[in-house]
Amino acid sequence: MLTTRQGVQVLATPDLTEFLALAAQDPVTNVFVDYRARTTRLDRRWLGGEVWGRFVDGRMVSACHVGANMVPVQAGPEDVAAFAERASGSRRGVASIVGPQVAVEALWGRLSGTWGTPRELRCGQPHLQIDGAPAVAPDPAVRRTTMADFDVVYPACVDFYTEELGVSPEYGGGGSFYRARVQQLISRGWQFARIEDGRVLFKAEVGCTSPYAAQIQGVYVDPALRGRGLASHGMAAVVEAIRSEIAPVASLYVNEWNLPARRAYEKAGFVESGRFTTVMF
Repeated sequence: MLTTRQGVQVLATPDLTEFLALAAQDPVTNVFVDYRARTTRLDRRWLGGEVWGRFVDGRMVSACHVGANMVPVQAGPEDVAAFAERASGSRRGVASIVGPQVAVEALWGRLSGTWGTPRELRCGQPHLQIDGAPAVAPDPAVRRTTMADFDVVYPACVDFYTEELGVSPEYGGGGSFYRARVQQLISRGWQFARIEDGRVLFKAEVGCTSPYAAQIQGVYVDPALRGRGLASHGMAAVVEAIRSEIAPVASLYVNEWNLPARRAYEKAGFVESGRFTTVMF
């Protein structure tokens, strides 16, 4: 007997095409989940979690990535309620909830009573993107890193992570995993840096990509050199490389309170396209 799918279902490889069409309704915002779906083909063995889809009369109307990160996709109030109901029936296994502000804050409003106190709540993070030439001259000294640069760039990566998240990525024995992640970014050609005399002046990475966009992460400037334009001109170089070789749009999201970074991104030509919220555990 033919049945029509209803409610929240765990997605699998046969759902990939429909899921990607859903994500493509807002392709820059949804670049992370698009990337995860394409690289894993929604196979739970590679996802390290699940992707849920919500169906109405057999049509997928929204989704939610539930792995290390919980990320709602095209989720309105009814979708959020359905995902929260499913999530509240199990112990929290995610390290963060992140995505569009309205959906994430609605999810957290429903889950906060059972998932405990977050380590940090970052509301209203500007989501920025650029789909044209940067507004300032690219720094010609910014280049892709290679494995030969690893011993120089890795401490800068640790410093960025620790400053951004308030805990070292090497804490609790996580150093080997983080080293592997940085090596992976380098090997993919996704890390860019300006290095002089064995010192990282500026760096940034591409965290995920799709046919539509690439999301930048890990933007770092040597603390002693901040306020000198390294970030805006460095980001211009990264944007040029992304748009010519990786994806047509570069995006990122930034903490609302980080005014120096926001000014640097604005100077480079990024424009705000929405707001994110991150709940960190």
